[in-house]
Amino acid sequence: MSAVTKKYIIEGMTCGHCKSSVEEEIGEVAGVTMVEATVDTGQVTVTGENFTDDDVVAAVTTAGYTVKL
Repeated sequence: MSAVTKKYIIEGMTCGHCKSSVEEEIGEVAGVTMVEATVDTGQVTVTGENFTDDDVVAAVTTAGYTVKL
């Protein structure tokens, strides 16, 4: 299976600490190989294989934020 890149909008991500928390939690999701969050846009780009939207939403929730669907 080849790598997939998905983008998500995170609500409440307003600073560098927020960015780090979100990237750290999503980075621990099985199959995720790269995470890049941008505070200005609230966007997170996730690359990897065999991860689901539900996995990412759960990780973001654990970090204390919500995904805008």
